[in-house]
Amino acid sequence: MKLLPQIQVEGGAEWLARTATQCLIDEARLSPKPGLVDSRGNGAHHDLSLALMERSAHSLTSTFQALAQQSWQRPADIALRQTVGRLGREGEQQMMAATSGVNTHRGAIWALGLLVSAVAMLGGNAKANAVANTAAQLAKLPDDAAPKVFSKGLRATHRYRVPGAREEAQQAFPHIMQRALPQLRLSRLNGSSEAQARLDALMAIMTSLTDTCVLSRAGMEGLDAMQDGARAVLNAGGCATLSGQQALASLDRQMLALNASPGGAADLLAATLFLDRVETPNSKH
Repeated sequence: MKLLPQIQVEGGAEWLARTATQCLIDEARLSPKPGLVDSRGNGAHHDLSLALMERSAHSLTSTFQALAQQSWQRPADIALRQTVGRLGREGEQQMMAATSGVNTHRGAIWALGLLVSAVAMLGGNAKANAVANTAAQLAKLPDDAAPKVFSKGLRATHRYRVPGAREEAQQAFPHIMQRALPQLRLSRLNGSSEAQARLDALMAIMTSLTDTCVLSRAGMEGLDAMQDGARAVLNAGGCATLSGQQALASLDRQMLALNASPGGAADLLAATLFLDRVETPNSKH
């Protein structure tokens, strides 16, 4: 593969960074999301707001750009994996500085960071499937410099013996590729508005994701409520139907009552929107 002139690399990296940032903002603004920060309010969170989520997203643009630049047309090897890990941790520090120490997008840095790197590894132009598979190759490699502390998400995966964000990436993002992306496009085809299609995609993720954010806050009861509630929305015809909207409102009330927030699903929705845009960069979505 011939190397592109530096100006094309820079332009491609800038576009990927801008797109990843915008997908985080679009996910945050999308309403009504059950238990999550959205345009209506803070959901089940006391320390988060839409303004904070947007500030956090903008703080990550330079990280996404650096990831794309460093990954451009490089193979998945230990050296790149360690570079990606280092840049991700630096991005996390920038995020924490921007949010005064509130973890807004740690999971999204992992998922979107890998996907941004994977698109760049493929030269900036690739199908979603190839991107997800390339990201998985990277995610499977060890990063010796990674901190050995357990995050809340990791603690939940161990306590409940369920897969988490790491496994999702290593398996090439099955909740995006097999559920969210097909649902997003199906709902659009069926005449749903863009917001309704995105909400349906979120529901598709929530039907089966073992969301460690929900597990950390509300245990298995919360996870069962999330999965059952999301299935009810889709079984009712999705968010474009009145019964689907009623099922979504019911799920929102349940998530708030349980103090549960499906942050893992939200991260994967932002990643879904990113892959959708990478595959169809000139579409109106």
